[in-house]
Amino acid sequence: MKIWFDLSNSPHINMFYDMIKELESRGHEIIITCRPLANTIDLLQQKKLQYTVVGEHYGKNLYKKIFGYPIRVTQLVKFLSGKKIDIAISQSSFHSPVVAKLLGIPSIYTNDNEHAMGNIPCFLMASEILIPENLSVESIVRKGGSRNRIKQYPGVKEGIYLWKKGEDIHAVRKTNPADKIRIYVRPEPLTAQYYKGGLNFLDNCLEQIQHNYEVIVLPRDKTQLQHYRQEKFSALQVPEKPLHFDQIAANCSLFIGAGGSMTREMAILGVPTISVYQDELLEVDKFLLEKHLMMHEPNLDSEKLKDYIKALDSKEPALILMEKGKKAYYMFIEEILRLGQKSSGSKSFRLESVVDK
Repeated sequence: MKIWFDLSNSPHINMFYDMIKELESRGHEIIITCRPLANTIDLLQQKKLQYTVVGEHYGKNLYKKIFGYPIRVTQLVKFLSGKKIDIAISQSSFHSPVVAKLLGIPSIYTNDNEHAMGNIPCFLMASEILIPENLSVESIVRKGGSRNRIKQYPGVKEGIYLWKKGEDIHAVRKTNPADKIRIYVRPEPLTAQYYKGGLNFLDNCLEQIQHNYEVIVLPRDKTQLQHYRQEKFSALQVPEKPLHFDQIAANCSLFIGAGGSMTREMAILGVPTISVYQDELLEVDKFLLEKHLMMHEPNLDSEKLKDYIKALDSKEPALILMEKGKKAYYMFIEEILRLGQKSSGSKSFRLESVVDK
């Protein structure tokens, strides 16, 4: 079976990496497309995944996004035509379900960001929509999703790929020296259409703490890389290439995230986490706050941060979310194989049981 993944943003690589390798080990052929957004290509190279760049990212400007949308759809259709794809899989790729519909193949679409306008064509076109259990079916129906095509998976998206490594990372964290404070910072998603919060709003705080702690800023793109390499941030560490996720999680004393998957990843792993996201919170973020897995402080300053550091308390990984993540992982694989079987029409194809995994 040929399975197409459109990995159109950097968080998608971590989410689907283990799934891709498992499907390959079962004999399925994987085709990966991507676009040059954030750290996507660097992470694909880091993971040694074979990929093809199709199209580009058109920035935050809404008119450019609207103009660029049909261009990339057309480019993907042209690239994939004749490749005999059986099924399309994507997380928050606004192009994938539309391209799949044009190619006449089934698609699975998943997204936990209920505020993204790009969801609407995907909800209309996807053969199946997978959402986390804390996101209501009604919220998807209101944006075009058909109720009979929506399925909820256990836990949260991040658990799908963290369940294999949570305890191992925490074991390494226990060996870190208590007097070494290492803070990782992930700035705001400046090019995301859904983001309406402030830009560079952490600058004053970072300037004031950079000489007191080891602070590593994880830029999303070259714009943020250049911004945090200004002379006034001379004591900050700003790596040019993305660091390995396991390295960040294992060494992090405190994570500060201005949005995106990495903030939730750290919170679920038990890393002390502060979300400074300045836009409307997603349902999944509200869920993590209710579970006391992270804090939300959109107006963080150096004094608040120093008080928080004094009371640092590393938690155990959220094991219930890890267990649910494992179930969700195999649910994804089962749905991929089930829909792919219908598409390929192979009489000899046997759906592999994952019930006892």
